[in-house]
Amino acid sequence: MPPRARLTWGEARVVTDYVRGRAQENALAARWPGDGRKVVVLPGMFAHDRKMAMIRRVIDKAGYDAHGWELGRNLPHRMDRILDWFDERLDVVQAGTDEPVALVGWSLGGLIAREYAKRAPDRVSSVVTLGSPFSGNPRFNKAWRAYEMAARHRIDASPFAPTLPHKPPVHTVAIWSARDGVIPPRAARGLPHERDRAIEVRCGHFGYICAPDALEAVLEALGG
Repeated sequence: MPPRARLTWGEARVVTDYVRGRAQENALAARWPGDGRKVVVLPGMFAHDRKMAMIRRVIDKAGYDAHGWELGRNLPHRMDRILDWFDERLDVVQAGTDEPVALVGWSLGGLIAREYAKRAPDRVSSVVTLGSPFSGNPRFNKAWRAYEMAARHRIDASPFAPTLPHKPPVHTVAIWSARDGVIPPRAARGLPHERDRAIEVRCGHFGYICAPDALEAVLEALGG
């Protein structure tokens, strides 16, 4: 079922999450050193790269090479073309190297990351999703109506719908929270056969990209 109203109202604590995350960036990065791998960070629905600045910065500080997706706002009506555009973006990110990249996606961005990894597993080393509703009934969340209004089609008619629960053929980590006021835990955690690992954090949906425990979970997932 969709999250209860009290959890949705609790999303206001993202302001505190941001302040705490900003203060702990260096400590978190030092705790989870990276290996220099390229990482592309995908924004959530209606969001853009600027919204993801903190998470990219922490990934960079940890010793990875973080990149934005550079495709503007993540708008649902573009889903039928987004994988082609993202493929062209990876041509730029991977220029001069054959090394696969890691994908970190928040909410709808995580769904795109999972679907792209199924399409081009040779280009992706791992996928990390943050509160992405890849499992269960697509209407058991607080975002599906906004998706349908923007996409102009039913959510179960999305180009991703037929294969959404299928695990990508790369290491896949689902980060989820029981405090998420938009996406219920069952949808973002998934079932064991739908991902390789699930990591629980204690933040709201908008805290996935700035709360200290969510940032730490991303670094842990990338390191694992």
